[in-house]
Amino acid sequence: MRRTTSRPAEAGKTSGRGPRLPTVGNPRKSTTLTVMTSLFTLYCLLPLGWLVINATKSQADFVSSFGLASGREFALWDNIVQVFSYQDGIFSRWLLNTVLYVVVGATVSTFLAALGGYALAKLDFTGKRVFLLVVLGSISVPGIALAIPQFLLFAQLGMTDTPWAVLIPSFINPFGLYLMWVFTAEAVPAGLLEAAKIDGAGEFRTFLQIALPLLAPASVTVLLFSFVSIWNNYFLPLIMLKDPDWYPLTVGINQWNKLGSTAGNGALVQNLVITSALLTIVPLIIAFLSLQRYWQSGLSLGAVKG
Repeated sequence: MRRTTSRPAEAGKTSGRGPRLPTVGNPRKSTTLTVMTSLFTLYCLLPLGWLVINATKSQADFVSSFGLASGREFALWDNIVQVFSYQDGIFSRWLLNTVLYVVVGATVSTFLAALGGYALAKLDFTGKRVFLLVVLGSISVPGIALAIPQFLLFAQLGMTDTPWAVLIPSFINPFGLYLMWVFTAEAVPAGLLEAAKIDGAGEFRTFLQIALPLLAPASVTVLLFSFVSIWNNYFLPLIMLKDPDWYPLTVGINQWNKLGSTAGNGALVQNLVITSALLTIVPLIIAFLSLQRYWQSGLSLGAVKG
């Protein structure tokens, strides 16, 4: 007799009966999920669309036309020129201040997070578990709750109304430290570190030449998060700084917004506020798009470990 064997039906296929099973390549479609996702996408994109449309309007069109309708003339370039020339070009100073805070703060915080994460993941020292618990607990503390104590501390040191009052708090990034710790535990092989030590390399040299290049995806992720956090920081610079020449964009644009609500030329100022707000989000969009493949890989490896 000829023996026959039955083969299991491939996933996603049927033998003529029953529904088609969902697979990775053929996921089951949900109308409810599609509608909810579409509504959420619309909710996120609608304010951005409103901002882009109104930034292209002239002052007259901004006052007289519907918010989501285009104006009679395309005045985006004229609005940008007015933004950079209003109040003797103070917007350029705010932009340079923000770039200073972001570049220095994000770079230092990322390096410190990588250094601390490497130490927590690969080194043994007294109090390591306690320090780790402190780091995890500090993640749950909102930054705004620490703003007043930080202000009192910097006031005692005489450092308020200086760039250091904004820069130094940005150097500490508990979430970045945690992310680097998780990533280092997976991405840096212990054997590679042992080989470096056998060759006579010290701990700091081992970190710089061996571990740090392997931490590039996580470093870019932490750098991007720090970039966004410092760029959007508002409350801390608001209470630390009094001199408008040291304002970042967030505080400076809000001062324009207050001026527009009280002055007689409110239409002009409000038009400039909208255009300047559009200019402030352009660097964020560019940063996310250009660094997308790096920070996504960093988050995926951290998620696997976590």
